[in-house]
Amino acid sequence: MTRMKDLHTEWMKDADYRKAYDALEDEFVLAEAVIKARLNAGLTQEELAQRMDTSQSAIARLESGKIKPSARTLERFAKATGTHLRITFEPAGTIGSTR
Repeated sequence: MTRMKDLHTEWMKDADYRKAYDALEDEFVLAEAVIKARLNAGLTQEELAQRMDTSQSAIARLESGKIKPSARTLERFAKATGTHLRITFEPAGTIGSTR
């Protein structure tokens, strides 16, 4: 059986795939952080939605990385998961440079 991680590693050798992947990296990083915070808080999407006074489908969209949430939404998310929101600015080119 082929694992997704192995496929991704192989596909990253292709310049077009790498360019497309890198273009979406910010969304992947945010989605991963959101999912990790929810799981670390021990919450289901439905439980988080109740705490944020929103719908489970809104949480699913947030975790998909396909939307760009406002700072206010991220603050509500942090409060609901018992975390602290920290936004940083880093020099261009530093994200993903460890690949």
